[in-house]
Amino acid sequence: MVTIRDARPEELDAIRAMNQAAQPAVSDLPREELDWFAREAPYLRVADVDGRLAGFLIGLVPGAAYGSENYAYFEANWDSWAYVDRIVVADGFRGAGVGQAFYADFERFARERGASRITCEVNTRPRNETSLRFHARAGFREVGTQDTEGGKKTVSLLVKDLD
Repeated sequence: MVTIRDARPEELDAIRAMNQAAQPAVSDLPREELDWFAREAPYLRVADVDGRLAGFLIGLVPGAAYGSENYAYFEANWDSWAYVDRIVVADGFRGAGVGQAFYADFERFARERGASRITCEVNTRPRNETSLRFHARAGFREVGTQDTEGGKKTVSLLVKDLD
């Protein structure tokens, strides 16, 4: 059974290791940035499956002092949203409902804060086909694209309406 719960300080090293193993599907996560998320992000939760970490999701709301180009896009162009900065499901747990459990929990989080949509981005260069399919099945639609990391990556900017 998948349990979604708040991350604990002693799990930050494991969260970072999971993130780094998932590159290039997700961006690098320096320890300083993870520490910032641990202090500032209103949503830093893990998936626990029988006592083992199966993944994590970091989410933000408008008004954060966060330098992400993708977060800035949603801040400038949308209102009433909650942003998924990154979601990682560990090897061995993919296809087991962890991603669905995270998004169900994050939707509750967003609704509790009055958000009418969830926003995120998925790499299209390099292409993250698994994530693109997952988000399409979950009801997300593309609202734009942009190059990031000095042109090294291109992302699809996605929105899921909650109404």
